Amino acid sequence: MMNSTFLSNLPYPIILAPMLGVVTPKMVADVSEMGGLGSLPLGGLSPEVSRRLIQETKQLTKNEFAVNLFANTAPDINSNKIATEKMAHFIQSILKEKNWAQDFEFNYQFYPYQDLIDLIIDEKIKYVSFTFGMLDEESIKKLKTHHIYTIGTATCVEEAVELEKSGVDAIVAQGIEAGGHRGSFLNEKCLPYIGLIALVAQIKDTVNIPVIASGGLYDKRTIAAAFDMGADAVQIGSHFISAEESAATDVYRDLIKESTDTSTVLTRSYTGRWARGICNDFMKLTELNQLTIPEYPIQNVLTQAMRSLAKKHNDTQFTNYWAGQNAKYAKHIPTAEIMNELISIYKIIKQ
Repeated sequence: MMNSTFLSNLPYPIILAPMLGVVTPKMVADVSEMGGLGSLPLGGLSPEVSRRLIQETKQLTKNEFAVNLFANTAPDINSNKIATEKMAHFIQSILKEKNWAQDFEFNYQFYPYQDLIDLIIDEKIKYVSFTFGMLDEESIKKLKTHHIYTIGTATCVEEAVELEKSGVDAIVAQGIEAGGHRGSFLNEKCLPYIGLIALVAQIKDTVNIPVIASGGLYDKRTIAAAFDMGADAVQIGSHFISAEESAATDVYRDLIKESTDTSTVLTRSYTGRWARGICNDFMKLTELNQLTIPEYPIQNVLTQAMRSLAKKHNDTQFTNYWAGQNAKYAKHIPTAEIMNELISIYKIIKQ
């Protein structure tokens, strides 16, 4: 059963993964309304946009929901200069070849998560999850002072240990099956490739705080396995991508519906951070050309125009479609119906 100190007011230990570009305030609200915990993605967003999204979500539910932050620091622009110039030239050549005429501009802007801490406190948010690293000591102290529950992300035992030392209240154990960005922060050059079952068991054996399982979860078999390994809760992402309230396009929904166990790969090509998504030409071309990929979020900004144009032209080869290894099971139904199914599964498991 759940640790009594963990999300004690939550009827069901089911968390909506904070998928930036997919999750909408309506999805967050619907999950929280049904007794789970919706997670609003704010990673890399400005304080103005973040406040607007929080307030929009509040208008849809009176229940608590989490906000998610990116804990990475700003990259050194100078050390990425040569790679940035080469990548910009490469992307410009793609736009020209595709006849997607557009002046290429690199408008880089970095919004540190520290700028959102006071906003989160002011908006009386009670749950903060984060990925890409650890929050600094001052931020953790501020959040704890205001009794805000903190949830870090680990992709190996070493990261989980460091997160526990930093004072977080719980840890998301992100298995290699999970779609979207990897939460790795200690081994970026040697990415941990640990499956969820092994990861949850080993983290549970090592830390003394609640562990949330994430990666490839969608049905009774997978969710029961996570709880059998000792998980205190489950965080589910790809299974919600096709929800009616999702920001995913119909093209995106069709791609994941047609995906197989081998359709997704890990790549840094679109954003500069490792992420799992459906393999396509841009991923292959960056590897084939042996291009040095600038750090996140520089690469994310560089590919922004190309990704937008690809979506406009319904071209699936030059924009990212993040997805986990079990994404094919996602259903195009309301978020509330997906939650109903997950709640029913949880009740059966815990009988």
